Amino acid sequence: MKNFIFISPNFPMTYWKFCRELKNNGMRVLGIGDCPYNELLQELRDSLHEYYKVSSLENNDEVFKAVAFFTFKYGKIDWLESNNEYWLMRDAWLRTEFNITTGPKLDEMDKIKYKSAMKAYYAKAGIPTARYHLVEGLEDALEFAHMVGYPVVVKPDNGVGANNTYKLQSDEDVQWFIDTKDDNVYIMEEFVNGYVQTYDGIVDSQGNMLFESGNITPLSLMDIVNNAGDSVYYLVKELPEKIRQAGLATVKAFGVKSRFIHLEFFVLNEDQEGLGKKGDILGLEVNMRPAGGYTPEMYNYSQETDVYKIWADMVAFDKDTKGTGNHHFCAFYGRRDGRRYKLDDYEVMMKYGPKMVMWGRIPEALSGAMANQMYVANFDTEEEMMAYYADLAATYEE
Repeated sequence: MKNFIFISPNFPMTYWKFCRELKNNGMRVLGIGDCPYNELLQELRDSLHEYYKVSSLENNDEVFKAVAFFTFKYGKIDWLESNNEYWLMRDAWLRTEFNITTGPKLDEMDKIKYKSAMKAYYAKAGIPTARYHLVEGLEDALEFAHMVGYPVVVKPDNGVGANNTYKLQSDEDVQWFIDTKDDNVYIMEEFVNGYVQTYDGIVDSQGNMLFESGNITPLSLMDIVNNAGDSVYYLVKELPEKIRQAGLATVKAFGVKSRFIHLEFFVLNEDQEGLGKKGDILGLEVNMRPAGGYTPEMYNYSQETDVYKIWADMVAFDKDTKGTGNHHFCAFYGRRDGRRYKLDDYEVMMKYGPKMVMWGRIPEALSGAMANQMYVANFDTEEEMMAYYADLAATYEE
């Protein structure tokens, strides 16, 4: 029996389904987390062979001892994953320490975690990216900003989501950023006028795709987080071929094997000097894990499938035994508390109930990017989806 250690299997809360499908495929699933065992969902407890509670998942010593304990008790660990951006580097460290060969080790992580290091691999894939500079101080930051022109975008070179990401419009903004930034290394990039479209999927051990999807974020996640705006994105009914080809080239260039991927690209809204023509594709960043929040659930609704099983089949059998069904647009809308929307919760459900696949409160840990109340619905046409978005966004003027 193969041993699989799942780090933080209780967050996001739907991740217990990964554990269930691993167990169903005959694997011994061992969980490590900081949530008390009796507070885990019953479905998760039923999916785990054993659970090791640590006082904090931030404590590397405790987590190391947990892996060592499972190794002593059950033998060599075959897989270790969290499927969570926050823990990817620590996952790699644990694989390195315990010689777990089914995922990236520390010497492979620079190209996965550092936005500046990703640029060379996008170039290898033949995909252009925005010009960039690693900020050292005010003088060099201003020099780069003047070279590419305002606005510029700054973010941690090794960051998660849109945290600490800012659009700077002037020399004064750059001065503010230098005066207030933390000790992280920041990357500064020229601003790209484009929307974000992703290529998501599950890759087998040979680099072949077992599942493909993708989403479009019509609003900037940076603006959503910084301005506490509503959150809007949707899974496409069918992937545009240009995005699919860019995704496949990126998978090959990065040497991705045996994992979930969430690759982000810009699609230019207009011609932009030095970057390309309207509709051209640029590399943004790679994420070697599923898209965040409830997106794995949305994959299932969008393609009438079960990506938890497809992923577990990849782990256990290196193939997909599930497949997909009919495809739909799957549209997420996250509302903020305290706003006066024209349609209240009851009216939204009365109008769109037959189309709704998920709704409810969003956990506080996810609310920065995803807002407070979510509505997720399936549509067969883009026109229906856009009407839905207009209805949910409509507010009374303050």
